[in-house]
Amino acid sequence: MFEFPQFKGVSVKNDLLSGLTVALALVPEAVAFAFVAGVEPLVGLYAAFMVGLITSIMGGRPGMISGATGALAVVMVALVAEHGVQYLFATVVLMGILQILAGVFHLGKFIRMVPYPVMLGFVNGLAIVIFLAQLGQFKIPDLDGQLQWMQGTQLYTMLALVALTMAVIHFLPKLTTAVPASLVAIVGVTALVQLAALDTRTVVDFVRSMTGDPASSIAGGLPSFAIPSVPFNLETLKIILPYALILAAIGLIESLLTLTVVDEMTNTRGRGNRECIGQGTANVVTGLFGGMGGCAMIGQSMINIRSGGRGRLSGITAALALLCFILFGSSLIEQIPLAALVGVMFMVVLGTFEWASLNMFRKVPRADFIVIVLVTVVTIFTDLAIAVFVGVIVSALVFAYKHAKQIHAISTIDGESKTYQLNGPLFFASTANFLELFDAKNDPQDVVIDFARSRVVDHSAIDAIDTLAERYLAEGKQLHLKHLSPDCKRLLRKAGDLIEVNYIEDPSYKVADDLLG
Repeated sequence: MFEFPQFKGVSVKNDLLSGLTVALALVPEAVAFAFVAGVEPLVGLYAAFMVGLITSIMGGRPGMISGATGALAVVMVALVAEHGVQYLFATVVLMGILQILAGVFHLGKFIRMVPYPVMLGFVNGLAIVIFLAQLGQFKIPDLDGQLQWMQGTQLYTMLALVALTMAVIHFLPKLTTAVPASLVAIVGVTALVQLAALDTRTVVDFVRSMTGDPASSIAGGLPSFAIPSVPFNLETLKIILPYALILAAIGLIESLLTLTVVDEMTNTRGRGNRECIGQGTANVVTGLFGGMGGCAMIGQSMINIRSGGRGRLSGITAALALLCFILFGSSLIEQIPLAALVGVMFMVVLGTFEWASLNMFRKVPRADFIVIVLVTVVTIFTDLAIAVFVGVIVSALVFAYKHAKQIHAISTIDGESKTYQLNGPLFFASTANFLELFDAKNDPQDVVIDFARSRVVDHSAIDAIDTLAERYLAEGKQLHLKHLSPDCKRLLRKAGDLIEVNYIEDPSYKVADDLLG
């Protein structure tokens, strides 16, 4: 069975250097996601800074990186287009409040219900999504402003620099681990491009192509506090609440799944409920300071982990370094070639995709393999939240189908009484098979169902028992229930008049009495 690669140990030096590496890679992603959401680049950069900083301090997973993400941006674009950016800020604040409540009510624990095949499909799908997103860097605007694929020397230069970046990241750790290979690759390729005056796209070219403004820059000041300029009335709540619910759910799902992946890779355990509160607090603050909100970023988290970042200092460093880029170092950061950042992300893709899952077809149940493929495909063509919901629902249905077939009974006859020894859980999926086990017409006068090896799980099970009782009643016969567990009996008592049977209570296995149930 596949196991995530294991990383251990916390180092201040590694946290500082890996945080700097993450900050460099955050710039184009934050700008791109801001563009997707229909807001200015600084709105995305501020979100990456504030969400990254606060979750690194308050969150439940040291070493995990948060910021503006595409999964949230694609939901935000409709809100911004229809109502404007101020409604977005209000929505982000409400989204954060909902996430805090999820942590307060300990809803983070439900991430444990996500099956392992769904986890594998999640990371595979995100790896492919990250890869496809990088292909956009191989397109340039033509004279009409339309994007088209690079050609000729420019394409070959881009490919060569990407390959060089990947080679440095792959081979440098074999020589030394004193500094993160990704940071060395970014700095080295940038120096090569500047010294050789190579014609290749840089971060500033990307920003300007996103905004359409030849004077655009990532430079800016400190984010300023401002309550969103929206009417504080019920109409505004009706507008922002649906978006806030969706964004809160997507943000928590992506964050908690990323937390689980990082847990597996570092052989440690994060705190899901604390992460919910940390993410929520970050989004409340971000909305009040002009940011677009965010959640955990699996790509940046993988860069951090693989660069040696394990502690909270790595995320704090990444956030503060990003702020320094915005305030003081924009002219330097804008000269980084996109090829270097694409090369880093390609290595993330190779490290994130679970290649062992390709060989699981004959090693795991076929249903589990189908779930892996299904979640992967849905992640690529829709979004993470839908993919996880689909995966969990399909896994649950498969589980229910398998357990529905397990119910069976062994019957014994003693004079005018017949006992059915029931085996397997009685719930919504097994009720049809349950009813087929009995022969009301030919059974004797008294029929006992022994639940010592079975459980009554839900209302469907109660209804099935009631249906069976009516069948025996129509034949003038009596149905008894035996060895029900205390919780099963409580469930039956709550049904009240629905159940028209007797149950036999014999906890000490000494005296059996018929009691009206």
